Amino acid sequence: SVMGVSGAGKSTLAAGLAARLGLERVELDALNWLPGWRDLHTEDPQAFIDRVEAATRGERWITDGNYIICQDLVWSRATDVIWLDYPLSVSMPRLLRRTLDRAVTGRELWAGTGNRERFTRWFDKDHPVWFTLRHRTRANARREAWFADPKWAAVRKHRVTSPKEAGALVERLAALDADGQQA
Repeated sequence: SVMGVSGAGKSTLAAGLAARLGLERVELDALNWLPGWRDLHTEDPQAFIDRVEAATRGERWITDGNYIICQDLVWSRATDVIWLDYPLSVSMPRLLRRTLDRAVTGRELWAGTGNRERFTRWFDKDHPVWFTLRHRTRANARREAWFADPKWAAVRKHRVTSPKEAGALVERLAALDADGQQA
């Protein structure tokens, strides 16, 4: 399970690990967002949890996303949790580049939803840029508590504070998997 603020690189890291380790990638945003930017985890929380449960039923998968509502479910099935805890000086430029690219290209974010980044959404208080700036400190405190909680002692936890550390972690996890151990 990969988590972190918007723009940290959760999706990129998860996609890379999925390809390298032969894992199914489960993008939690793709399970959550419905056409017209309808937010399933708000509209029908149980339906969202059911989607996550079905997507993580298998043996070899990786999730990316930050949905508290399904965190216990995902973590109870995960072998490893990766927290991309980059400073804003790393994540915010990435987030700004990503949202600008999406707004310019107009590409659909999640297949079949029709949801596209629009420049007008940048003024929405829940746009990822503003959301990250408002909630980062509180979200990081929550993640620290989860990492320290004895309930999750069996899960290998990796707090990564730089892209260089992320690269080294990918190499370590790939080496573990190549040795026939569960990554």
